[in-house]
Amino acid sequence: METSLLVGQVLVALGIFNVWIVRFGKATAFRGGEARSLKEEFRVYGLPDWSVGVIGFLKLLCATALVAGIWFPSLTRPAAAGLAILMLGAVAMHVKVKDPLQKSLPALGMLALCLLIAIGS
Repeated sequence: METSLLVGQVLVALGIFNVWIVRFGKATAFRGGEARSLKEEFRVYGLPDWSVGVIGFLKLLCATALVAGIWFPSLTRPAAAGLAILMLGAVAMHVKVKDPLQKSLPALGMLALCLLIAIGS
């Protein structure tokens, strides 16, 4: 079980880094509405421009804490719980704009993984 949790931590962290650093300005099949970047996606959701920076900072902070949690286990549960809350918000935004279910699947998967990590650590 411990190995599974560590793998989950790394997968969640890499997923967050991928979305918020590598693909930040790129179109993906999972962007809300017809957005072609994260900034556009937040606008589709009706969120203010400043929220991109706040949410991005929180997600990257939690993802970094998940990685650090490999060596400092006391960081793992709060990081996973924080990301679970943020992922719940992401799912809610997809529902708000009536996106098809497949656009919510990455956020739902991350939410589930974060809950498992938070409960298991």
